[in-house]
Amino acid sequence: MTMQMPEPTPEHEWLLQLLGDWRFESECLIGPDQPPLKSAGKQTTRSLGALWTLGEMENDGPEGQTSRSLFTLGFDPAKQRFVGTFVTSCMTHLWPYDGQLDASRKVLTLDSEGPSFAGDGTMTKYQDIVEVIDKNHYLLTSLFQNPDGSWTQFMTANYIRVTERA
Repeated sequence: MTMQMPEPTPEHEWLLQLLGDWRFESECLIGPDQPPLKSAGKQTTRSLGALWTLGEMENDGPEGQTSRSLFTLGFDPAKQRFVGTFVTSCMTHLWPYDGQLDASRKVLTLDSEGPSFAGDGTMTKYQDIVEVIDKNHYLLTSLFQNPDGSWTQFMTANYIRVTERA
């Protein structure tokens, strides 16, 4: 039996616009009555064949230490969903992604589940939203779902392309 390589779909091609070297500035709410935590860093996103992207980030952590993160993104034609993962050196949780593009094909919403901000050992739903502004600029916004079903934005990051990659 011969395994045939899958052909990239338009969704795989959509992900390729994220390839390159990026600089970002982020702002994160870390708790009530605390000022937002501001950070800056860099990200390199490369392809793994034509079906996956791998993004490696590095930024200063809250106490001056360097935080490193890795995210994978692809598209599963059988599920008709974007899929991937996110891990970071400052957490022990593996964040699985499941998402879709909006009708404009500018906004990718990635759903996940992870530890609640309440710190009580429960899990809650999260969303990472990638909004393409133009060829050299995108926004990443992160939200968590409250017990009443509403969503709270807790992080935003502004990405500016430094160099393109093929």
